[in-house]
Formats: sequence, C-alpha cells, structure tokens
Amino acid sequence: MKEQWMIYSKKADFQALAEQFQIDPVVARVIRNRDYETEEEFDHYLNAKRDIYDARLMKDMEKGTRIIKDSIDRKDKIRIISDYDVDGVMSNYILYQGLIKCGADVDYRIPDRIADGYGMNEAMVREAYDSGIHTIITCDNGIAALLPIAYAKNLGMTVVVTDHHDVPFEYDEDGHKEYILSSADAVIDPKQEECKYPFKQLCGAGVAYKFMQVLYPLFGIESAETEKFIEFVAVATICDVMDLRDENRALVRWGLEELVRTGNLGLRALIRINDLGDKKIQSYHVGFILGPCINSTGRLENARQALELLFEQNYDRALERAAELKALNETRKTMTEQGTNDAIRQIEESTLIDDRVLVVYLPGVHESLAGIIAGRIRERYYRPTLIITDSEDGELKGSGRSVEEYNMFEALTECKDLLTKFGGHPMAAGFSLQARDLDYLRHKLNLLCELSDEDLTPKINIDVEMPIDYIRFDLIEQLNLLEPYGKGNEKPAFAQKNLKVQSARIMGKNGNLLKLQLENESGAKIEGIYFQVDEFMDNIKEWFGETEWDQMMKGWLNRVKLDVIYYPSVNEFNGMRALQIVIKSYRPSKTE
Repeated sequence: MKEQWMIYSKKADFQALAEQFQIDPVVARVIRNRDYETEEEFDHYLNAKRDIYDARLMKDMEKGTRIIKDSIDRKDKIRIISDYDVDGVMSNYILYQGLIKCGADVDYRIPDRIADGYGMNEAMVREAYDSGIHTIITCDNGIAALLPIAYAKNLGMTVVVTDHHDVPFEYDEDGHKEYILSSADAVIDPKQEECKYPFKQLCGAGVAYKFMQVLYPLFGIESAETEKFIEFVAVATICDVMDLRDENRALVRWGLEELVRTGNLGLRALIRINDLGDKKIQSYHVGFILGPCINSTGRLENARQALELLFEQNYDRALERAAELKALNETRKTMTEQGTNDAIRQIEESTLIDDRVLVVYLPGVHESLAGIIAGRIRERYYRPTLIITDSEDGELKGSGRSVEEYNMFEALTECKDLLTKFGGHPMAAGFSLQARDLDYLRHKLNLLCELSDEDLTPKINIDVEMPIDYIRFDLIEQLNLLEPYGKGNEKPAFAQKNLKVQSARIMGKNGNLLKLQLENESGAKIEGIYFQVDEFMDNIKEWFGETEWDQMMKGWLNRVKLDVIYYPSVNEFNGMRALQIVIKSYRPSKTE
C-alpha cells in the first residue's frame, strides 16, 4: 500500500528542554511531537503523576452515588448491567467489588453477545424486575439505552447510568445536533455536553473507578481504597484503545506497575498461563495477549467466564480458568484468519475494491468476530470498513472500524433510517439492520462519503531523522520513560535514508522473522529485524529484481538500498546485549 511519510516539524528549544529535564534532545523532540509544549506539561508527561481529577466534577456523579447509597441503606436489590468486552468486564468487576464492600445486596448481568446483543435491553429490564431488583446501575453502556430505561422507569425502577460512549443525537431542521438523554435517575458520562469533567476520554472502567471514589467516603471508606482497582482500569483503558494522554496515561502507567504485583488470582493466573510472569508487562502485552483472552469469552461463549476468573479465590482453579480462556482465544484466532481471508477475496474479486467505504457481507462468519475482521481489513486497505454477518435473530449484525479522517458514528447516524440499532465512537461502531437494506446501506454510505484520495492514503509520522550511529543504550533507556505506548501516545518512529542491506536471513520457528545487516553512508552498521517476510521478499524482487534478492540473501554484493522507518531496541541473548532496530516501514532509496 502506498504510504505518505511525514516528518514532524514542531518547534521548541530542544537543547534547553534536554538540559532542564536531563534527557537527550531527541527525546525532547519526541515529547514535543506529542503536543506537549510547556515545562509543566513536559514534567507531568515524564513523571506521569498519580494526581488525577476530582471525580465529583462529573455531571450527576454526586447525585448518582447518593442514589446508590440510599438503595444500599434501604437494602434494595441492585443489579449491574455491563458490556461483554474487556472494558465491560473490568468495569463490572470494579462496581461489584466496590458495592459489596459498601454492604450492597448486588448481583450482575452481562449480556450474551448473540442472545442479547449490545447493552441493556427491555428483556433484561423485565428479567431484573421479575427478580425483585429495585435499582439498575449500568457500566460501559446505557447512554443510548433510551427505550429500556424508559421501560424500567415505567415499572417504577431506579436507574443509574455510568458510561463513556458518545451521547446519541439527531439533526434538527437547521442541521444542528440535538443530543438525546434518557429518563435515567442519574446519567454519568463525561461525553455529555454539560459535563464539566476536564478529561473526556475515560473508558467505562475509568468512570466506574471514579464512581467508587465518590461512593466509598459516603460509607466512611477511605477513597484511597479504590487504588486496588487501578490495574483493572489500566487493562480496560488499553484494550478499549483509549487515548493514552492526560489522565489515561497516568492511570495506565500506574496500573501497569500494579499489574505485575497484582493480588488478584485471576489476573496472576492469566499472566502466568501466557508466559509473561518474568516479563515487564507493557501495554503491548495487555492489548495483544491478555486482553484478547478476556475478550474471547464474550465473543465465542459468555463474558461471565472472564468475570468469574477475576472473582476466583483458588489459584489452581484460576490457572484452569485462565487456560480455558487462552484455548478459547486460539480458536478465535483461527476463525478470524479464515474470515479475514474470505473478506479479502470478496473485495478483490468484486466492485467493492472501488468503494471508499467497504461494506462486506460475510454470512458464514461468527458475528462476534466482525469487529476484529473489520480492523484487519481497515489496516490492509486503509478505508472505513463495516463487516456484516448473519445473526440468530434473523437480522444482520455489523461492526465497523474507521480511519482518522472519517467519523463512523456520525456516518451511521446519517443512515439511521436503515438501521434497527446502532452505537459507538468516531473510530468504531456496532449496528443491526434488515437484510433487505444491506445494499442500500453500502450505496448510501459511499454516496455520502467525502473522503479524498489523500484522506485514504495512510500516513506515517516520523519523529526524527536519526542516523543509526546515534543510537546508544542510554538513549533507549530514556525512550523507555515515554511508555506506555498506545493510541494518543504512539511509539516513536525514527528514519534514515540510503541504508545498504549487506545481507539478510530468514529466522524464527515459522520462518516469520527477517534479520538484516544494515550499513549507512558513514559506515555505521546495525542489525535490523522485520516481521513480514513474504511481503519483504515480493517488494525487493519487484524493486530490484530476483538476482539482487538472491545476492542479498547470500550476503554477496548487491544493489539493495532502502529508506527505513524504525524503532531502536536492545537484543539480549545468552547474556550479551546488542543494539538493533525494529523496522516499521521501508521503501527503495531514490537513486542519485
């Protein structure tokens, strides 16, 4: 795929910042490139202070906690209703454990992805009412549950919403947004227009954590007791792909520190079963190893399994449960790969390849995998992608993943006349529709789409053009201060042009790793690694010819010369440490 390489050009006195904070000027440049500018912002970023915003600033927070306190005092039955993803599981855990500590008569309900669909519905409300539930508190859902909440209120129930999703809206005659709020007794969501909370990007577990910070003191419990939930907030924030800026960055950095020594037997078992016990756990391990194991339960079975793992008090049984989650995730991986390949074939062999918004119908794919496959297709083609599958209730269900230039939630809002249900964020959404409306949805989304060719060209931002001979062990240690990496705090990217590839070797158990010996124009040498062997081989043969590929693989003199975007790292093997670079992208160097 054609890419546009862009070098940051943000200005600052990098030498002065480097001296003040005792960091390399390159590190100062990276921080400035993340839109931190003042000395105070630099200090807060580097130290990721644990001081966080006052939860009481959130709209309806004090009202909602008072309602729950009154319900507990009256010994009313309370039910938590959450989502079935990692954020839903973690926010449910926080609320349940917190309410139990406050003396509540509380249980929980996690929707079944297939039988119930996303979020609270009227059947769940009726089920709660028939079970003698007086008060429902939602987490990671509820902001858009207008009809179920109205139904609960008509039954005389109390409803408190804690959520972080976008508030539903419709356009008035003048094209202005009119936000729609439910009849819940309290609605706690920082995305509300009237909410004065200074940070709007908390995940559902972050809002649940804030809720407990205010509720605990009402029962004479120190607010600091909520710090036991910090690793759960970190896991949810990473897995829900929230911006790792401001308060989220502080929460995640703090939470990852606690995760390695967590007292929760379920998390400890999951870490061990994935062979991470001796590693420094970073956001990558949470987002791509631990999180998918938790998510697999809500996709293929029921997320109660993941929550029960977190509640487990016997370590041997926790290990068994963790192993079940890992095995389930392996099954999910295989099914996802098959579905992704089916989607690629359909796109390449039809007129879909010409669409700017990809709407792909995969009737044979498990509906719970639609979002993952949409993400894979989005990455491959860099276009907003909606994957639609059959469902057990006869409707079609879909999940979408977007690109930065396209607000998918607003796009679906413009097509809401074709949808029976929808919700989500600018970058991701879920929806349902009748089969008869599928073709028209594809047509309408593309008709309304205003994305240009430039919008649909993926952009790679380069922090610094840095020659490989500048890389040092202490520089890498300083770059580690910038973790955790993720959305909103991307891993730094460096670049150098005109690197000679002296030789290459295919490595790894499955032949999926390429090791390159690289040399720059000043004669400095370093080892580079790349993980897409087949793609690299095809590109080198296309750009330079098969003969040059063969010469390079044999370590013979060749003409292969590349511009490379990379991240420096340390290769530790048999007690030896060596500098290396991990290659993110590459292109043929321009000949003089």
